[in-house]
Amino acid sequence: MKVAQLGCGITGLVCAEQLAKNSKVDQLILADFNTDTAEAMAKRLKNDKISVKKVNATDMKQVKELLKSVDVLVSSIPWRLNAKVLETAINEGKSYVDFGLPFDAPGEETVRLDKLCKERGVTCLTSMGEEPGISDVFVRYAASKLDRADEAHVTDGDTAMVDGQQFYSLWSPVDLLDETSVPAAVFRNGKMEFIPPMSERLIYEFPEPLGKLPVYRTNHDETYYMPMFTKTLKEADFRICIDDNFAKAAIMLRKMGMLSKEYVDVKGVKVRPIDVVVSMMPIPTAIAGKVKGHTGFVAEVIGIKNGKKTRIKVWIVMSHERAYELCKSNAGAYLVGVGGAVPTEMLIEGEIKEKGLLVPEQLDFDRFIARLKTKNVEVKEETTTF
Repeated sequence: MKVAQLGCGITGLVCAEQLAKNSKVDQLILADFNTDTAEAMAKRLKNDKISVKKVNATDMKQVKELLKSVDVLVSSIPWRLNAKVLETAINEGKSYVDFGLPFDAPGEETVRLDKLCKERGVTCLTSMGEEPGISDVFVRYAASKLDRADEAHVTDGDTAMVDGQQFYSLWSPVDLLDETSVPAAVFRNGKMEFIPPMSERLIYEFPEPLGKLPVYRTNHDETYYMPMFTKTLKEADFRICIDDNFAKAAIMLRKMGMLSKEYVDVKGVKVRPIDVVVSMMPIPTAIAGKVKGHTGFVAEVIGIKNGKKTRIKVWIVMSHERAYELCKSNAGAYLVGVGGAVPTEMLIEGEIKEKGLLVPEQLDFDRFIARLKTKNVEVKEETTTF
């Protein structure tokens, strides 16, 4: 089996390192426009399976050329760039995995791509990672233990600190700033509604050592997928911990237009304001070894079991120091990368046979969670009856 990892940022490298260990993977191409991080990992691992190739993910001719030499393409580029790569992979008849697609609301485009996958006889897995990805799997698992699931909430927490840094992201800065600048989807009373970006803040009590942290509702794949696959849900949302100072800065940048993705003229040069902001932030791979603290998330499903109101929580917590020890990463990137590697391994080992465009809710949650536990990820669970 020949696999390419397109996008060798901090999450893609974790996924690639997991795949390099898999006995079914004969060749692993690390592809990116900037190959520095890929070269560094190849040098560190000293694995004969690994090769590095310079590829511009926005140039479909180069992507097509890459696809010719592989069976599976795993894309970990910024999520808004994935749509063209996915369609190119489908047209080339190759299996595909990504960490998210630019669907602000899955609908006709999802149906079209699913039909195209089936016509070409390929399997494409989207929204695989930590959130979305592992989180969706946990929700389906928890919902299966109830007679009826009424609410589902995914809440991300992080206590990260980086000496000398105040405005940073532990994963794609473009994607994080994008997330803080668009209306958030919230499923309430059985209907989808949208609230202004960063407009609803609450304090959530995470399992220790995370504790109480401020979280904000943001636009995330889970909010759309959870009600689609757990039909009884009346409430569903995604909430992420964002430091209040970072949140204030992001809100101000958005109001100033600095998170815009439209090109503007600056002294004769066309630039996107969001790219200017990102260029002033540290590259996540450059600060990986400096991150202290913990990250994790809780998937919480509330419903009825044996006639009683019941809440099931499933969660993960990992320290950033542990993730760096495992693969020179931070904990958030580790969980995203592992969340992408697990379904990729399920695909290449024949556990996923269905053709089409599949989301995490459609995977076998027992097999997924079992694989997750073999990758230094401790899954915890708690059931409370009211």
